[in-house]
Amino acid sequence: MYIFLSILIVVASLLLVGAVLIQKSKGGGLASNYSSGNQIMGYRKTTDFIEKATWSLAIFICVLSILASFAVKTPVNSSSIKQAPAQTTAPAPAPAAPAPAPAAK
Repeated sequence: MYIFLSILIVVASLLLVGAVLIQKSKGGGLASNYSSGNQIMGYRKTTDFIEKATWSLAIFICVLSILASFAVKTPVNSSSIKQAPAQTTAPAPAPAAPAPAPAAK
């Protein structure tokens, strides 16, 4: 499920990038290259459609991201490194006290 939602998020993101690039910005943008397509529906209706598509895709990505966070399985806190088994032997004895020095004659 998570992979499916991730694929949808990537596709929607690519469509959103395309919609943003097609929009007419204050400087003209890439929308000026598609002026012939604006003659079919009229310039204002095309701009409204692209703006609605941009907002819809942004909301769609947000909703999918939230759903994907719920679809992620909770991680298991187990290490891949095996723990050493507990020692069953008695600990090593403490070092013996040093032998007394020989008496002087």
